[in-house]
Amino acid sequence: MLSQVLADIRSASDNLKNCIVRSVEAYRARRLVIVNLISDKAFTQSDKENAATAVRRHVPAYFNCTVEIVKLSPDCEMVKNKIYEAVNSFSKAVFATLSPDDISVEKREGGFFYTIAVAPSFINGDLCEKINGFLKKCYCGGFSGECVASQINLEELETEEPQDEIEFEMPVRTFKIEDFQLLEGEKIQTTAVYLSDLNFSSEEVVICGTIEDIRERTYKNKNGIEKTYLSLTLNDTTASCYLTYFLRQKSAEKIKGLKLGDSIVCTGSNEEFKGELRYTAKIIDYGKIPQGFVPEKRESKPVPQYYHTVKPQPYIDAEQADFLTERIIPDCLKDKSFVVFDLETTGLNCSPVSGNMDRIIEIGAYKIVNGEIAESFSTFINPERRLSDEIVKLTGITEEMVANAPDYAQVMPDFYKFCYGSILVGHNVVGFDYKFVDYYWSHLGYIFDRKLLDTIPLSQELLSGLSNYKLNTIAAKFNISFNHHRAVDDALATAKIFIELIKIKKSLPKLQ
Repeated sequence: MLSQVLADIRSASDNLKNCIVRSVEAYRARRLVIVNLISDKAFTQSDKENAATAVRRHVPAYFNCTVEIVKLSPDCEMVKNKIYEAVNSFSKAVFATLSPDDISVEKREGGFFYTIAVAPSFINGDLCEKINGFLKKCYCGGFSGECVASQINLEELETEEPQDEIEFEMPVRTFKIEDFQLLEGEKIQTTAVYLSDLNFSSEEVVICGTIEDIRERTYKNKNGIEKTYLSLTLNDTTASCYLTYFLRQKSAEKIKGLKLGDSIVCTGSNEEFKGELRYTAKIIDYGKIPQGFVPEKRESKPVPQYYHTVKPQPYIDAEQADFLTERIIPDCLKDKSFVVFDLETTGLNCSPVSGNMDRIIEIGAYKIVNGEIAESFSTFINPERRLSDEIVKLTGITEEMVANAPDYAQVMPDFYKFCYGSILVGHNVVGFDYKFVDYYWSHLGYIFDRKLLDTIPLSQELLSGLSNYKLNTIAAKFNISFNHHRAVDDALATAKIFIELIKIKKSLPKLQ
C-alpha cells in the first residue's frame, strides 16, 4: 500500500517526483495520519496540498491527514559514507578489503554516480544494484555506480608487528570441604575446586556441591550387556556442573541411596568429550561447601592489547549526523559506553549442565558512545560441527559461510576487548546471549564485570499494547526495518530500539 501512496504523491507534483517517505505516523485516538516526506527539490504550498490529496485517497474518511515535507540534498561525502555502510551490510568479503578512500562519488545531472575500487574477483552488478536500492531508501534522486578493478600491491600493505601479550595463567580457586565422610573412597579430601573454574582437563580433580538433579540411566557396553550409570547435576553456588558416574557393584546400593539436596564430594576426571569438557566421577563421598560460603572474586585475564582476528569498524550513519530532526541525547547516555550485541548459534542450549553447549556461529555488535552508534563488530565463527537444517533455514547461514571462519578461541578475545568497559545490551541478553559469551569467555580466562541491560523488560515497561515483544514487533513500532535472524542486523535494530526506549524513559533501568 505504501508504495502506491508514494507513486500517487510523485505523480501529483513534478517537484516531488523523487521524494521518499521518511515515516508514517498514525494516531488512532486523534484520528490523524501524518506522512513525512523528504524531497530533493524546492517545493511549494501547492505541492504539499497535492501530496495531501494523494494521501487522502488511501486514508479512511473519518481520519484527518497531513503531509510534512523537508528538503534534503545529500552531498557527495554523505553518499560516500552511506555506500561504505551499505557494502558492510551486503558483502563482508568486499568490506574486508575496502577503505573509504576506495569509494569516489560525483554529482551529475539527475543524481549521483559512484565507483568502488575492489579486487577483480568482486566485480559484479549485483552489489551495485543492492547499493542503489539502499541509497534510494535513504535519499532522493537517482543513483548509479560501478565496481572497478583495484590492483592490490601486497608489498605496500602496512603490516603490524606482532606484539607479545602479557603471559597469564588462570588461577584455580578452591575451598575447604566441611563435614567430609567417606562413602566409597579411601582417602579424606580436604579441598574442592570451584565449579565455575572447572574449565581445564585433568585426570583427577575434586569437586563438591549439592545435588540438584540425579537420574539413573542405562547403556550397552561393547559386549552388548546393559549397564547402569547415574547422571547428576551439582551446584556449589559458583556454578552448576553436569557429571556422570558409572556404578560399581560393591558400592551401588550406597550410591543409589543419594537424593536431591544431598551434599557430596566427587573425585574424578574432567576430559574433553565430543568437543566439550565433561566430568566423570570415579569416587563419591559425603561433604559440604563451607557454611556462609562467599566465593572469592576471580581474577580475569588481562584485556588483549591488540585486535588479532576481528577488528571493529567505524559505523557511519548520516542519520545520526545530519538527519532531519534535532537529535536529543538523554543525559543518562552521555559519557557512557554500551555494546549492543546479538548472536546466531547452532541451537538454543546455553547451559552446559543440560548437555553439550551449543556453539556461536555469528556475532554482531555495535558500540554506542555518548548516545550515538560509533563502531561495529561483526564476524562468523566456525562451530566445528554441522549446522542443522533448521538453523540454516532460520538464519540463512550455511556451512560454506562458516567453514573458513575463525574459531571461538580466536574471536572471543577480540570481542572481549571490544566490550571491555561497556554495559552490555541485548534483546533477551540475560536469558540467552550473555550466557553464551560468558561461557566461552570463561573458558579462555576472561571474566566480564557483568553489567547487563535487556531491552525485553524495558520494552514491556514502556510500550504497552503490543501484541508481543519480539524484536521485529518492537522494530515495526519505531519504523525500523532490518533482516531478522542475522546477528549483525538484529544487533543494529536492537541498538536503535535501545536509544529510542531510553529517549522515552529518560533514565537507565537497573542493571541486571
